[in-house]
Amino acid sequence: MGNLNEADFWDSVKWEQDRIIILEQTKLPLETVFEELTVVEQVWEAIRQLKVRGAPVIGITAAYGLYLAVMNSEAENFEQFWTELKQHSDYLASSRPTAVNLFWALARMESCAQRAKGLPINKIKELLLEEAHLIKAENTEICSNIAKYALPLIKDGMGILTHCNAGSIATATKYGTALAPIYLAHEQGLRLKVFADETRPLNQGSRLTTWELQKAGIDVTLICDNMAAAVMAQGKIQAVFVGCDRVARNGDAANKIGTYGVAILAKEHGIPFYVAAPTSTIDISIATGKEIRIEERYADEVTCGLGKRTAPLDVKVYNPAFDVTPAKYITAIITEKGIIEPPFESKIVELMQKTTQSI
Repeated sequence: MGNLNEADFWDSVKWEQDRIIILEQTKLPLETVFEELTVVEQVWEAIRQLKVRGAPVIGITAAYGLYLAVMNSEAENFEQFWTELKQHSDYLASSRPTAVNLFWALARMESCAQRAKGLPINKIKELLLEEAHLIKAENTEICSNIAKYALPLIKDGMGILTHCNAGSIATATKYGTALAPIYLAHEQGLRLKVFADETRPLNQGSRLTTWELQKAGIDVTLICDNMAAAVMAQGKIQAVFVGCDRVARNGDAANKIGTYGVAILAKEHGIPFYVAAPTSTIDISIATGKEIRIEERYADEVTCGLGKRTAPLDVKVYNPAFDVTPAKYITAIITEKGIIEPPFESKIVELMQKTTQSI
């Protein structure tokens, strides 16, 4: 492990000398360190334990993790190699169930191997590493495009609320997704005031979003999750930008727990609610958000989430990591291909069909 360089603090996942280097996000904001992952079990654990988090970064890490798992394979033919690859892919897919980028990236790696099955095994390995690099490189362009499409939605002096962290460290890019237009607006000299929900129980807003926005010199104010309504009522918020982990065909969007409540509050106060969603997070195989499997996490994240026990021993805990915001509360979905406005379903299907055809 080593100190994180100020110049590239957003590069939260790297491939370097036959290993994955990650920004260990559970240590932020008090420590900024890299951790080396050298075996697939460490990759699984890093995803599961939120050392890497944010849908795009999960996908990138999984892609590199799958290559890591097979790079020293001694398989003598494609059938043997494919069996190993698929076992490792299924294993990595079991780390977290909600973020579709995990499954999307692993499927891309599998497809890469299948397309190359007539080639020597060493060549297939080379192509798999190239595919993982490509997934990361494409994400950089995707986030940049989201920033450009969303920028017109931001005005000078605007107050913006965001929930959880969908910034640079969640995407391994300079801009992020939900924070992308904020970064671009700041670069162009617009004065913004960002309010970041703390995002209980793991405080991704307070630990991560405020950390990276402060580093970028952006005016950010931390609020508790239950302050959002009051801040909106005081006229301090003119727009809400959030990321997402999966979007259903009808426009329902899964994001960090608490997002649904923020969307309801925004609707009540007449504030636009925008979801930043790379097309890799759109899943047209499911009709509505009711089909999205919601991850449930450990009880101690709630009972001991602030560094000490804050609840009685043996109390029952319900700890879903995500909730689903119904499409009716979403003003627009911002993708790297453009902005989608209601009604969502036909436009989402059309966009995804064009995206598939262009691959």
